[in-house]
Amino acid sequence: MRVVRILPNLPVSDVSAAKGFYTDFLGLSTEAFSLGWVARYSSPDSDAAVQLVSGDASAPEDSVISVQVDDVDDAYAEAQRLGYEIVHPLTTEPWGVRRFFVRAPDGNVINVAAHRS
Repeated sequence: MRVVRILPNLPVSDVSAAKGFYTDFLGLSTEAFSLGWVARYSSPDSDAAVQLVSGDASAPEDSVISVQVDDVDDAYAEAQRLGYEIVHPLTTEPWGVRRFFVRAPDGNVINVAAHRS
């Protein structure tokens, strides 16, 4: 498994209400996607990006970061082999990602995902 990208997932009570601060003030004006409960905003001039999350649509807990990997099935097998707690099972989501949530030993919940090709 190779990590492709890591994005912070910021908890917000309302994605649309929070959007202005991140787009206008911080300049993360490119909306990569928005599903209502999660949206990604990035800088048009750099790799800076953030995801705003108001409550995950299918997982029992919200994650603190999203880690995009090249082989999510391999990552899932490795997490199980190492005995890490799986918070949300490996799932192909309707919005175009295959992902699972794993709890790090420090308690943080990590969303490990790959986009369907």
